[in-house]
Amino acid sequence: MTTIAVLGNGRVGGNLATALTRAGHEVTVADRAPGAAADAARRARIVINATPGAGSLDRLGALREELRGRILVDVSNATTDGPDGLPADLIHPGASLAEKLQEALPETHVVKTLNTMLFPVMTAPAMLTQAPDAFLSGDDPQAKQTVRDLLTDLGWRKEWITDLGGIQTARATEAAILFVPHVIRSTGFTPFAISIAR
Repeated sequence: MTTIAVLGNGRVGGNLATALTRAGHEVTVADRAPGAAADAARRARIVINATPGAGSLDRLGALREELRGRILVDVSNATTDGPDGLPADLIHPGASLAEKLQEALPETHVVKTLNTMLFPVMTAPAMLTQAPDAFLSGDDPQAKQTVRDLLTDLGWRKEWITDLGGIQTARATEAAILFVPHVIRSTGFTPFAISIAR
């Protein structure tokens, strides 16, 4: 059992919190109440960023002390929204939200994952008709192993998890969000994930 704080109580955060609780972890969900995120982060070993990506850097940057020594699992994508509310452009072209978070939180182990799929797939990867991929980006090998174990608890098989390397590789997976609005407009909100055919 691991103590986990989920920052963000929307569809993504709620889905992850429910699944991780079901897997036997002690999970706290921080809402927008003043001090809630700081209190939750202070008590957790792993913190999951499920806040809207456009505001994540400011929100988490303010928690530098509370996040010191923690593993920060970043599942968000920082984008501007188009007229229909779907992602339009990257906020950090030439970089990534994960890199910006690692820069702002040098004593936190940032690991990027689960950001290349619609949210139901995060906790039920076997729902898809073919094997999906969950990608890992991060500079600390032990932190990535911890996150790999967490993904296993969510139903991800070992062979479905691909370690891409350092935190800079999150640029590639975050850019994959640009596929999402086009796929949704074409086929609707049917669950899907970006995966590598092998």
